Formats: sequence, structure tokens, C-alpha cells
Amino acid sequence: MAARKMDFESTTLNLFDKIMAKIPYLCTLIRKIGFLESLSTPIRHPTIMDKGANFVDYVRVNCRSGRGGAGSAHFRREKFVPKGGPDGGDGGRGGHIILKGSRNLWTLLHLRYRKHLIAGNGENGAGALKTGADGDDVTIEVPLGTIARNDETGEIEHEIIEDGQTVILTRGGRGGLGNDHFKSATNQTPRYAQPGEEGIDEWKVLELRVLADVGLVGFPNAGKSTFLASVTAAKPEIAPYPFTTIIPNLGMVQYRDSRSFCIADIPGIIEGAHLGKGLGDRFLRHIERNATLLFMVAADSDDIREQYQILLNECEQYNPDLLHKQRILAITKADLIDEELEQMLQEELPTDVPVIFISAVTNKNIQRLKDMLWQSVANLRYQL
Repeated sequence: MAARKMDFESTTLNLFDKIMAKIPYLCTLIRKIGFLESLSTPIRHPTIMDKGANFVDYVRVNCRSGRGGAGSAHFRREKFVPKGGPDGGDGGRGGHIILKGSRNLWTLLHLRYRKHLIAGNGENGAGALKTGADGDDVTIEVPLGTIARNDETGEIEHEIIEDGQTVILTRGGRGGLGNDHFKSATNQTPRYAQPGEEGIDEWKVLELRVLADVGLVGFPNAGKSTFLASVTAAKPEIAPYPFTTIIPNLGMVQYRDSRSFCIADIPGIIEGAHLGKGLGDRFLRHIERNATLLFMVAADSDDIREQYQILLNECEQYNPDLLHKQRILAITKADLIDEELEQMLQEELPTDVPVIFISAVTNKNIQRLKDMLWQSVANLRYQL
């Protein structure tokens, strides 16, 4: 027995030594397999959608408010109290779906994967005139500038423009009345109570429109982001290729006497944007609230007037009301032309809008443009 035990132990040890000797080879083989798999896997470069994935300005959510609790058909049963009468309490109301404005948010990203908002049901009433507990409300914080639409009709129902502002997006069902409400001289023992009202199950559309005083409108590579970076502390992405800006950027312009106003830079639009070309026209919703539209066309464009008319047409195709806003035309990249060429271009520019030549690189006329923008913004604020 002892000899067999020793033979088994020696065989086990030999097998263990062989396995340990093969481990380096196996590790090398595993590394080679992993390397080959990495070569066969295509490299995924960042896309436009990756860069803008953190900015969500449109979501569709299902809102289901709570059902109201049923009233109680209870009668008072107590010692030494004969015929105590009805004492059924009311049911609690169903929970609401509530929107609350928050200045700490700037996107609807937190609702992108939360498609169903379900509030709690109200509790039923009880004897001794006890009212049921209300259902739990669901409060959703949204950035300022958010509007809520009815998904079926497209009608705007609510608008959040102040920090802390709350509105009931979907109202919960009312609680039923207990039988105590139905007693009378001719009906002293009502044996019925009111059922709770059903909750509402509906779809809503939440749409963010950035709150800003001035909106920048222009073709890609017109110098909008460069201008925003020169007059504000914002740090938008700037590069010498089209569609560098793929999400709206906001910046605060510090003006004289501690006054300030907000500028919104939206992605560039091209001819046919209302048909879905380029990035489309969905970002134009962010300039619907602006007091002033600053159209920006590069000085080295083939035809400044034509490009300005294209931008106006795209705005009109999206929302004709945009044409009623105050407009300023800024000819950017003025450092690329001399004064003689600037004088020649003056004759070809539109006459129905204030025009100014600027350069964010040399700061040419930047302060003058800020004065024009402030005057336009201040006029609207004074009217309000």
C-alpha cells in the first residue's frame, strides 16, 4: 500500500511539473491569439454622433399617472354607539408626473434611456373617516428652456423658463368619496362609495430650446465658434474643417457696467438644411427664443449676398417667425481682405440689415459689434 501511495504521488508531481512547464508557452499562445483578433477587429474612429452623444435636446417619454384610491363604504361600529352611521373616508389621489426647472442642467440626457415615468397609486379610504394616502409623485428635473408637447396633437402644453418652476405634466386620478359624503335625511345608511379615478397613460415630447439673447447663424466654417471664443469664456471646438460644431454652445458676454448677455452658437447650416442636408435644421429650434439673430458670412465667400439669402430662406422654411426678429449681418475673417476690397464689397451687401466687418483674430470691430448686440438686446428687455 505504501509503495502504491508513493507511485501515485510521484506520478501526480510529474504531471504537475509538466503542466507548469507548459504555462509560459500557453501564455504566449494566448497573447498571439489576442493580437490576431485585435488585428481582425476594425478600428472604430469617433464619429459626429459620438461627439454629440452627451447633448440630447429631444426625448419622447411615456407618462403614467397614479390611479386614485377608492372611497370607503364603512359604518361606525363602536360599543355603546348604536347606529353610528356612515364613516367611510375618501381615497387618496394618484401620483402626478411633475416637471421641475433646474439651472444646473443643460441637456435632456438623463431622460434618454428613461422612457417610462410611472407614478404611485392612491390608497383606499378607511373607516373612522380616514383618508387614504396620496400616491407618490414622480418629479423630473429638466433644463431651463424645456417645452412639453402632446405627442398626438403636437400642442405645446407647458414651458419651463425659471429655476425651481414646477408644472404638472400628467395629473393623477382623483380619490373616490367615502359614503360619509352621501348621507342625508332620506338616505341615512348609504352602502356605496365612489371609486377612484383612473390615472392617465399618455406620451409626451420634451424639447429643449436654449435660452440665449443672441443666436449665431451661418454656414460651416464661417467663424462662429472663433467669435464665441473671442468674446466669451466658452471654449468651443475650433478646427479648419466643416461641422466642427455639432452641438449648441453657450457663452456669456461681459459688457460695460457689469452688464452681460448670452450668445448661442449652433451648428452650421447649409442650403437644403430644411430637407435634412448636412446636420439638418433641428438645431434651429435653439434660436427661436433669441432676441437677435447674428448672421455670419465669411469675407472670402464667393457671393456674400447670396449666402445671406440662403440662410434667411432656411430660417423661413423652418419657422417664418424667425424673420421677424432683429438681425445683424457680420462679415467675418475681415483680416483676409484689405480696405480697398472691403469698400468694393460694401456695394454688394444687403441694405435692409446692419452690416459690420469683423475679425476675431485681430479684434477688428469686435467691441463695436458688442455695442450693436447689446443695444438690440437691451431694446427688447426694455419693451418687456
